[in-house]
Amino acid sequence: MPRVVEELPPRRPAYFWWLLANALALCFAVVSWFVCLYVFGNPEVPRNYEILGRLQRLPVLKRYTVLDVPNGNAWAPKELYSRYFGLTEEERVRANSLLMRNYLTNFDRPLLLTYVEGDYQVQQVRKLVAEDFFHPGIAIRAQALLKPDDFTKAMPYPVFIEYIFPTAQAEAAGYFKAGDILTVKKNPNCAAVVHISKLIHEDEPTLLLTVIPIAYGSYQVGASKVFQIEPPERLRPAAGFPVFKD
Repeated sequence: MPRVVEELPPRRPAYFWWLLANALALCFAVVSWFVCLYVFGNPEVPRNYEILGRLQRLPVLKRYTVLDVPNGNAWAPKELYSRYFGLTEEERVRANSLLMRNYLTNFDRPLLLTYVEGDYQVQQVRKLVAEDFFHPGIAIRAQALLKPDDFTKAMPYPVFIEYIFPTAQAEAAGYFKAGDILTVKKNPNCAAVVHISKLIHEDEPTLLLTVIPIAYGSYQVGASKVFQIEPPERLRPAAGFPVFKD
């Protein structure tokens, strides 16, 4: 009786494995490309910033002066309130992401670049610590003051700023006292908005803007006090804003 010989399944041709290996390599290359684009294109994301730090590819803040800062809008408290207070939560999150990205990339694309102007009354002052957005430095929270007309005393307006200075001179925090008037102008201060939030003040929602000067050098307080502001070398996007955590 003849034996029944089972036929072996046909072997896959060699080029099948070659195509599979190349397909997997192509998929890996595409995924890596998109990951790199995301990491390098979005340094404002805390995890991306840490990855760039490990790769030693952190963005370096340019040392602008008042003569070469990027062009942007210069708005007083009323204009700031009108522009930002009505943003929805989703719009604020999107705007804050763009504002921080612009700051980290030296405003190469000065989208949304806004400089704060006006008179602000100092409420709080503190030194920045290692857990803050940058360190060393000082932070000032102040409320806008506006005159309803030329014959009326300036009154508090529902716009606050927290003005954070990158400076190695920690003693400069003592140059500002609660009640002092902080006059901010585009030139020479160049205090750029980097974050938008809201604050409940006396049971009323108010606008709170975090601003950082991007023109570096000497900052004068009063007639005789001066301190130096310089670009921070390392930032902590994970610290978030506002700086005053009340």
